[in-house]
Amino acid sequence: MKALGKVLGLIFLGLLLLVVALGFALTQLFDPNDYKDEIRQLARDKANLELSINGDIGWSLFPWLGLELTDTTLASAATPNQPFADLRLLGLSVRVLPLLRKEVQMSDIRIDGLNLTLQRDEQGHGNWQDIGRPAKPAKTPDADTAPASPATASSTEQNASQPLRLDIDSLTLSNARIDYRDAKSGQQYSAENIQLSTGAVREGASIPVQLSAFFASNQPVLRARAELQGQLRFDRALKRYQLEDLKLSGEASGEPFQGKTLTFATQGQLLLDQAAQIAEWNGLKLSANQLRALGELKLRNLDKQPALEGGLSIAQFNLREFLDGIGQPVPAMSDSSALGSVELVSRLQGSTTSLTLQELTLKLDESTFTGNLSVSDFAKQAVRAQLKGDRLNLDHYLPAASKEAANARQNEVKNTLAAAGQAGTTDLPQAPSQQAWSEASLLPIERLRRLDAQFDLSLGQLTLKQLPMTTVTLKASGKEGLLSLSELRGELYNGNFNHSASLDVRPDSPQLKVQKNLSRVDAAKLLKALGQKPTITGTLDLNADLQTQGNSQKAWIDNLNGNAHFNLRDGVLSNANLEQQLCQAIATLNRKSLSGETRGKDTAFESLGGNLTITNGVAYNPDLKASIQGLSVNGDGSLDLRVLGMDYRVGIIIEGDKSEMPDPACQINPRYVGLEWPLRCRGPLELGAKACRVDKEGLGKVGAKLATEKLGEKIEEKLGDKVSPELKDALKGLFNR
Repeated sequence: MKALGKVLGLIFLGLLLLVVALGFALTQLFDPNDYKDEIRQLARDKANLELSINGDIGWSLFPWLGLELTDTTLASAATPNQPFADLRLLGLSVRVLPLLRKEVQMSDIRIDGLNLTLQRDEQGHGNWQDIGRPAKPAKTPDADTAPASPATASSTEQNASQPLRLDIDSLTLSNARIDYRDAKSGQQYSAENIQLSTGAVREGASIPVQLSAFFASNQPVLRARAELQGQLRFDRALKRYQLEDLKLSGEASGEPFQGKTLTFATQGQLLLDQAAQIAEWNGLKLSANQLRALGELKLRNLDKQPALEGGLSIAQFNLREFLDGIGQPVPAMSDSSALGSVELVSRLQGSTTSLTLQELTLKLDESTFTGNLSVSDFAKQAVRAQLKGDRLNLDHYLPAASKEAANARQNEVKNTLAAAGQAGTTDLPQAPSQQAWSEASLLPIERLRRLDAQFDLSLGQLTLKQLPMTTVTLKASGKEGLLSLSELRGELYNGNFNHSASLDVRPDSPQLKVQKNLSRVDAAKLLKALGQKPTITGTLDLNADLQTQGNSQKAWIDNLNGNAHFNLRDGVLSNANLEQQLCQAIATLNRKSLSGETRGKDTAFESLGGNLTITNGVAYNPDLKASIQGLSVNGDGSLDLRVLGMDYRVGIIIEGDKSEMPDPACQINPRYVGLEWPLRCRGPLELGAKACRVDKEGLGKVGAKLATEKLGEKIEEKLGDKVSPELKDALKGLFNR
């Protein structure tokens, strides 16, 4: 037995030496460079590939099957003079004996100077698409058409079920570049200075991976640098691939960032399980400049309709500074610190076309919102929101008001107020002429035309134009250029409001319609919040149906049309001096002078109301009526909303209250009861009743009427019963004429 063992050992050793000798002889006597033409023709016939090997082919046979290519180019056989790839060096080697066991044991794979130039022509055809398609159909021998024997089929299935086992010492890719150009769209993308290195590549083991590259595009112009490292693990039998301890970092700059730079970094654990058709990103950490986020993402049904779920948490950060840091500064706002604090926590759910933030908690400055926020269609940018919030001050986020027109008007009002005095004894103020509204554009028309949105919002407190609304419900939508505010209701200054509106931005000049309803709202507080000096108090009821067009405050007022009804109850006209004006009128008819100038004082009223017809920014009020103790007031006139001015003729009727007047010169004669005493009110709305003066023209008519009545009394007294009633009436009519 020992002798047999020695013999077998010698035979095996002899065979091994023979194989080594044959391998040595082949590598020394056989030169693959002599077969470049045959290799080129084989690539052309089998793969429709034009292969040019300009350098030498280095090779080894045993125990390593080694190959080294230098200065090689690849092109489609259809365009042999337009290579899409060139390679400076490719070196690899495989152990021969493990191949017999379907194991691939390789040393280092080295690829250096790989350049890929991928192009699509005007018809969308890529210069790489014909690769792998034989130029001519190969003739199929009869044996190929014959059915495979059971043994052959069984062997094929067995081979297919036993994939090659990989064992590579390392993979190195250096100085690589990829260019992509699309002639139809003009888009260009490139990745250059690509560096890839790995550790030992073995199935089921962690493979260290490092990758870095520079990226660029022309539409828009963008430059980026990225570095990736992690541990790659894969199992082809289970179709499971993992990238553990992922770290991706870099920076980007270019046109989208307006000269600024975005520095980013992300970490996490990535998993792709093709058997279960899921992908996961766990332990997600993301930073982009000062933004910091944590989360997890899961994709399911990868082979059908992928579904996303997960969670996201964004730590508090300054959104204003973040946007400015990436070249997207926010428009000027009334509050320069707005968007200074943002924080978000939410569950995620989505698909390839949509994304929903569920169980959302969003903190924006001093506001907190909860609910759902979604983009239901990425292509249409369709936004949907159902949110509840504690408070929101919209004034902080609106554009700052233009101060030039406001300052000019304030100066005009100030001068008019100084000239008006307190007692109303000066001349009638002139009507204001200074425009009160800004011509600056307010609406982003193009953005609103593309808007597809639905909002359902409830707030504990909403501040808009300094109006502190509470228990607010807002429902709004917008689609294809038509925006609708179907409901805006809540409480305001001890009363309530309910508004609706629509905005059509499809025409060149946007069309706006508004319906306003106010009930039991404190008028003084409302005027003060709107920036007006309160000249009147009371509880206001208002119903208005208005329409206008344009895209500025001035255009909206200039084109304002519609109708409104208002009623004020239990109020006060501040510094109204109506009593003084009435006293002045009576003193004039009494042909007496007032003993002194009486300071104006408040005038209480029970009700004040009327109807308004608004035409091109001017509100006509033909039926102003007010009820004051012992007096009633009738008026007609207009409010010029363009300059916030008024022009009214007012009649005061003494109904029977004959209380002592403030001056002996204006004691009420019984004949004055029931007469309408005329006033003229003209000037800025800020003056209120201080803009009212005795209407001398109207007062002359009152005097003539009183004189006629006095003359009639004298005729009656002188003639007595001496003449007939018909003659006395004729005489009275003569003097009336």
